[in-house]
Formats: sequence, structure tokens, C-alpha cells
Amino acid sequence: MQLATHELHDLHELIVSCVNSITNMALFKNMAQDQELKTMIDMHFPAHVQDYNMKVQYVKNATGANQKLNIPNLNVALKDFTKSPVNEFPPITPGTSLQKLNDREIATAYLLTLKRAGREYAWSAMEASNPEIRQFLKDAFTMSCNHAYDVWQWMVKKGYYPLSPAPENETNVIASIYNEVK
Repeated sequence: MQLATHELHDLHELIVSCVNSITNMALFKNMAQDQELKTMIDMHFPAHVQDYNMKVQYVKNATGANQKLNIPNLNVALKDFTKSPVNEFPPITPGTSLQKLNDREIATAYLLTLKRAGREYAWSAMEASNPEIRQFLKDAFTMSCNHAYDVWQWMVKKGYYPLSPAPENETNVIASIYNEVK
């Protein structure tokens, strides 16, 4: 497949990003203590490997990728989308001398990796001129987005990511500014 110069460079950056993600996930799934976190990373892992392999196929093969990325469903585990299910939020301080990561550090690193990858996929998709690559990048964005939601929900349930409803007075002020088009 003939790539435009910007597509080649975007794919190169995204491949390097995947190398980082997959390498970190391999480490994370061996280091995680919480079984739910470990299982989640194990379940996500094959999609990231497939994503990496497809990008490599795009830059190596004249015919492009020979498959469609498996896009995970959005798994909704929380019952309330505005409030944490726990009332305790463990404090955190950056580690400055570590031998291994704890589950919170693993989840935070993984979530931030997914968020950054998602932004890069979205940006690259908007710039892609080849419709096949554009669709692949949109699918990869959805994969990252849905995996990030899984990690975020796990963090909310553990009290590692506080979630609270917007104050009613702020909601009322903002709502009063806008009127629906009729």
C-alpha cells in the first residue's frame, strides 16, 4: 500500500507507542496483585498486539493489513456515573526509589498510556488520506477509549480516581446560558 509521507510518519510514531504499551502491559500483568486488574490487562493484551501487528503490516505490505481490528465493547460496571462507590480515597505520593509498582501505579500508568494513545489515534485519523488507514485509526481510537474506560472504572471502584457530581448551582448557571434551537 502506498502511504502518504504524513501517514508513514504517524504510523511510525504509533508503532513506537505500541512497543511501549505492549512492553509495559507485559510487565504490568506480571506485577499486578489485584486479580481483577491482572485479568483486565490479560484480556486487553491481544487487542494491543493485533493493533501493533496491523500497523506493521501497513508500513511493510503493499496490500496493507489483511484483517480488521477487533474493537472491544464498552463495558459498563459502575451503577452511578457521577459518584464514587467508595468513601475512602487513599492518598498518593510519587515514588522516588522503587523496585516494583503497586496496583494503583500500574493502573495509573496504563490509563495514562491509553489516554495518550487515544489522542494520537484520533489526531492521526483526522489527518489520514487513505480511507482504509483512516478507518483503522478510528477503530484503534475506540479500542483505546474503551480499554481506558475499563481501567478508569476499576480505579473509581478502588477509590484511586475520585468521582463526584457537579454542584447543582454550577449546573444551573451553565444550563441557564443555553437555549435549544426550535
